[in-house]
Amino acid sequence: MLNYIWGFILLAAVIFGIFTGRIAEVGEAAIAGAGEGATLVLGMLGVMCFWTGLMEIAEKSGVIHCVASLLRPLTRFIFPKLEKNDPAHGAIVMNIAANLLGMGNAATPLGLRAMQLLDERNCGKKRASNEMCLFVLINTASLQLFPTTLLLLRQMTGSANPGEIIVPVWIVSISALFVGIFSAKLFQKRG
Repeated sequence: MLNYIWGFILLAAVIFGIFTGRIAEVGEAAIAGAGEGATLVLGMLGVMCFWTGLMEIAEKSGVIHCVASLLRPLTRFIFPKLEKNDPAHGAIVMNIAANLLGMGNAATPLGLRAMQLLDERNCGKKRASNEMCLFVLINTASLQLFPTTLLLLRQMTGSANPGEIIVPVWIVSISALFVGIFSAKLFQKRG
């Protein structure tokens, strides 16, 4: 669907450029935008590599496992149907810990593994279980202590103080997380 939306926007820009006699400006904007996009991606690549390496060190040194141990009682409360030593529970905790530490895209494989394990417990049903829906909600809220990607984007676009958004991001993501969990628990299917 997203491809159709982007295609429509591109086609509308070209048509509008032709009818207004500004097609050359549309072409120049497309080339400039592509260049800026490439610069942005290359700039982000360095920071993403740095954080991914740092998180690898954190994982091998046991920091992520310490954070996961601290989160385990909370996740046991949120996911009461999962047993304490269930591999799905461990994968959920690791994904949440990785998101908290700002791993961003590097947390994705952990999230996919957690969802795969939750799906196995769903006994082949075509509908998502309560635990699967709740995990997607928590992962989407993505509470982060270090929102590195957002900070990097703000820095690359010339923000005078990229870090000024950290506390508002915490407030909004914590609020969204609590409202989401409350709503999910309120409306979840029984059984």
